[in-house]
Parts: sequence; structure tokens; C-alpha cells
Amino acid sequence: MRGVAEGLQSVAATLWVGGMWAIGFIVAPALFATVPDRTLAGLLAGKLFSLMAWIGVLCAVCLIAFHLMRHRSVALRQAQFWLVIVMLVLVLVGEFGLQPAMAVLRQQALPLPVMDSALRGRFATLHGVASGFYVIQCVLGAALIILRGRIK
Repeated sequence: MRGVAEGLQSVAATLWVGGMWAIGFIVAPALFATVPDRTLAGLLAGKLFSLMAWIGVLCAVCLIAFHLMRHRSVALRQAQFWLVIVMLVLVLVGEFGLQPAMAVLRQQALPLPVMDSALRGRFATLHGVASGFYVIQCVLGAALIILRGRIK
């Protein structure tokens, strides 16, 4: 049974981190490079980032649960455990803090696209913070994958 649990942890970590890298560094840039309407490209990218956030929450919960079951209280002293916790916090802040605030600005800017409105600066700031959090998650995800490969 331990082998199955380890395998599921590997799948969860790979799905989460690989998905973040694929959407953030391949799919979103491709959308903005090929979709002529930047507002539509942003909407599509936003939907994909939101989907990835939910996948991240699910994967994080699985990884935390597996880690606590296997290592019990020792888990609280392990870097791998805390990497997942920090990544989860960043996902939650992004999806339930920053994204709703950005959605409010988009709504307030109507009928204009937010980047053509007076709200552009506030939106760009929130977008920059969200992007920074995402990059930090990707770096922490790389550390998680590396640690998972080293610790058996």
C-alpha cells in the first residue's frame, strides 16, 4: 500500500507543478501571441489559471494528507511539507484574494477593457503581484520536485 501512496504523491506533485509550468510558461504566452483580441486572450488565460489553482488546491491537500499520515508530527520539521504549505497559501491568496479584486476592477471598467480604463494602474499592480506569486510557486514547485526525487 505504501507504494501506491508514494505513486499518488508523485502524480499529484507532477500534475500540480507540471500544470503550472505548462499553463504559465507555454499556454498563456501562446494565447497572447495568437489570439488577436488581448482581452479575450486574458479571459482564456485567466480561466486556465483558475482551473490550475483548483487543481493545485486538490493536489496540495492530497500531498499534505499523505505526508502527515506517513511522517506524523515529524512532517512539521520537513522542508517538503512546508514547500507544499507555502505553495498552497500562494494559490489561495491568488485565487481567492487577488483574482476577485481583479475581477471587480474589470467590472468597474466596463464598457471599456480594464487596460483601456482609468483603472489600468491598479489592475496592472494586482496582476504583477499575482504573476509574482505564480513565479514563486513555480520555483517552489521545482524545489518540491527536486526534493521528492532525492528523499526516499
